[in-house]
Amino acid sequence: MPRSKRISKNINEATSSSGSGSGSGTSDREFGSDIIQLTKLRSRPSRHMNGGINGKCDNWVSPVKMLAAREGNYSTRSKFATSDGCHVVSRYLPVNGPFLVDQMESSAYVSQFSPDGSLLVAGCQGSRIRVYNVDNGWKVHKDIMARSLRWTITDTCLSPDQRFLIYSSMSPVVHIVNVESGVKESLANVTEIHEGLNFARENDDSDEYISGIFSVKFSTDGREIVAASSDSAIYVYDLSSNQCTLRLFAHEDDVNTVCFADESGHLMYSGSDDSFCKVWDRRCLNARGRPAGTLVGHLEGITFIDSRGDGRYFISNGKDQTIKLWDIRKMSSNTNASTGQKYIYTGSNDGAVYIYDLVSGNVVAKLDNHDDTVRDCSWHPYYPTLVSSSWDTMIVRCEYTGDTKTPSPTRRRTRRRREIV
Repeated sequence: MPRSKRISKNINEATSSSGSGSGSGTSDREFGSDIIQLTKLRSRPSRHMNGGINGKCDNWVSPVKMLAAREGNYSTRSKFATSDGCHVVSRYLPVNGPFLVDQMESSAYVSQFSPDGSLLVAGCQGSRIRVYNVDNGWKVHKDIMARSLRWTITDTCLSPDQRFLIYSSMSPVVHIVNVESGVKESLANVTEIHEGLNFARENDDSDEYISGIFSVKFSTDGREIVAASSDSAIYVYDLSSNQCTLRLFAHEDDVNTVCFADESGHLMYSGSDDSFCKVWDRRCLNARGRPAGTLVGHLEGITFIDSRGDGRYFISNGKDQTIKLWDIRKMSSNTNASTGQKYIYTGSNDGAVYIYDLVSGNVVAKLDNHDDTVRDCSWHPYYPTLVSSSWDTMIVRCEYTGDTKTPSPTRRRTRRRREIV
């Protein structure tokens, strides 16, 4: 399922409901002030830094003033606090470009940075996955030819220690590859073993069949994998026992996206073509497998979900042209760390990437770099760099270069019309 669709001009702070349909009573004003305050705390100068700039906290503090305060040791630690760094970096959006990273042989479906930003993973419809070394001039670190591919690479994910890569397609089997092996050209089961993790349970008497897995994610400790599938279910696979340990019939239609809510691994979020987002707490699943809460607000299917990582907030991208920001406390029921999670960004079927201010909902940048649907995009965890992948076969990056020079446009190959028959 496409991960990105054309989106509306404003971010909708949607109301949510519990599994029984009742809310907790938290008002929209309380929700708004809470997330605004959290965002400001993460992206404005720290209290000690404010003391070094005459105790004033403007919307924008010059890096020169902040450096002077740092030299004066007003932070008492001779270095910037995390919020100080976020305040500086959040002003520099990756709007310069595009710079060509690579051109694939077929439509590109995936582009994701590793957690530390040292690697970029890109996958396309033609069975190829490439891992690029960002710190070494974006050179190819691993060139993978996928095993038993059906239609396209639907998702990839690097393990927390960045040793292993998992990839999924329109198949019940997810494959895992050793990214740090000495083999650069990884041809499945020829130059290197691509171990298959079968999510279809043996002796399963269910009428549903997994025709494809749309989303895969590692847990924070790297011991489990959560997957969203075409049989309306979400699965958890335990790598130590090499078996699927949990299946939840979560929705009434294809589950397009799933992720862990925080580091504990207890909470999970899922989104489906049935238009619902659901929250699952593994600590209190009953025999019927009911969710901890259901969040209603999208009018069409959910294509992507991303957690803030605090077990409280997440965003969802829908086919109804909207992005919604959810507070799961209202059940009863990125944006990125380098900027204090101040922004939300998304690809669109008009070939552009849109960057929104989380607090105001305004579009702060539009990166119009592709000729076809932007299937995936990823913001570097530390630098003002954003990579996008599109059905026009292009993998491109945009950066904040610190100057006003406009780079030469990327040469684009004429795209032939492709149809699936």
